[in-house]
Amino acid sequence: MYLNGDLYLRDTEAEGRTVLVTEPAPGVRVLTMNRPQRLNALSGELIRDLHHALDDVAADEDCRVVVLTGAGRGFCAGLDLFSMPGRRAGEADASPQARLHTQQAIAALVPRLRNLAQPVIAAVNGPAAGGGFGLALAADIRVAATSARFNAAFVRIGLSGCDIGVSWLLPRLIGAGRSHELLLTGRLVDAAEAERLGLVSRVVPDGETLDAALEIAAQITANSPMGVWMTKEVAWSQLEVGSLQAGIDLENRTQVMTAFTRDHTEQISAFRDKRPPTYTNG
Repeated sequence: MYLNGDLYLRDTEAEGRTVLVTEPAPGVRVLTMNRPQRLNALSGELIRDLHHALDDVAADEDCRVVVLTGAGRGFCAGLDLFSMPGRRAGEADASPQARLHTQQAIAALVPRLRNLAQPVIAAVNGPAAGGGFGLALAADIRVAATSARFNAAFVRIGLSGCDIGVSWLLPRLIGAGRSHELLLTGRLVDAAEAERLGLVSRVVPDGETLDAALEIAAQITANSPMGVWMTKEVAWSQLEVGSLQAGIDLENRTQVMTAFTRDHTEQISAFRDKRPPTYTNG
């Protein structure tokens, strides 16, 4: 049910070179977009590699937290306009069908991140524009370097400012009025303003974003796997439910489910014994 990366950009070769996967701590997977010479702009290969990396994460029950970041001085500069995904060499322009397939491949990364059972932390180490902005918004938590810059760049290249889920995610993070201004102008938001708006939870000096993200990841992995999974499910669902009562009903069900896990019993015992809990993923 998880493996879907091969549905996208089938004519694009992807060998895993544009996404580096590391595990700096047990249960923590770091996915590093690795096209630093292009500020990690989205090529066809990078899009496919990201899908494959997310497939692997989704199928790995030992993975507890995902950190998404970029190599070099950028997070992700959006679509690579000099190497358009899905366009064959020498092709002047893509057909509507090919363009739609490319659009779907990029946009599918956003719900892919949101639908992971594991929390996702975006360590935004530099510019996050266009598609890169969308990837950052799809994370559960965002930390930013002082040099980070954000913008919904789509409107500045003659497209709608609403793309790959940004029109749904952004107003839920910072409110409709502020969101509409950013979508309509495409202007840059620096790290300090991003923190004031609530777009990021923390700003740290350049070079320290990954460490900050790993610190948060350690706090998350100190909690039970089932509890974290259910928390992410409910937290996102609350953005979609139509009423307070529907949200409370969902909370009630998930609380009862987690109360029957071995991890819950262990966590209560550890609290009483004043010791760290030992989790079993069950």
